[in-house]
Amino acid sequence: MDLCTNPDLAGLRLQINLQVQQVQVPFAFSLVTGEHVAGTDFFIRPASGTSSSDWLRLPNADISVSISRRITRTVLHGGEGDDLVDEGAESAIYTVKGEMDFEEYKKILKMFRSGQPYIHDPFEERDVKCVFGKIDYDGSNKIYTFELIEDIR
Repeated sequence: MDLCTNPDLAGLRLQINLQVQQVQVPFAFSLVTGEHVAGTDFFIRPASGTSSSDWLRLPNADISVSISRRITRTVLHGGEGDDLVDEGAESAIYTVKGEMDFEEYKKILKMFRSGQPYIHDPFEERDVKCVFGKIDYDGSNKIYTFELIEDIR
């Protein structure tokens, strides 16, 4: 039976529900137990950096990434319903946590105020241009949390 020409299906409407889910992925898992493996080195450099010596290494960082799709929704009141349009773009938010001394914090703060830094994405093994969304630093125990946002496409 040809679905396109079947008169019994004329006027039939197909409805698809699409759910967008953000997933946080820890940097590494133990293959045996499935537990989170503690920390990895996090690399960041200022936008003006051009050589390998410009990268700042923060050891034993916990890194996670949240990736979401960009979807446009048009709601038509009094019409047939709404339209969901997948724009084909993704956004990634990296959350980095760890411990660093005050001198490293001052270098990071300078990057925060001077433009878009580059980070090394440990999941895809590539360098990406980001913008700081947020920095938290507790000087008494030297704990930091960064939120870095990257547009993938």
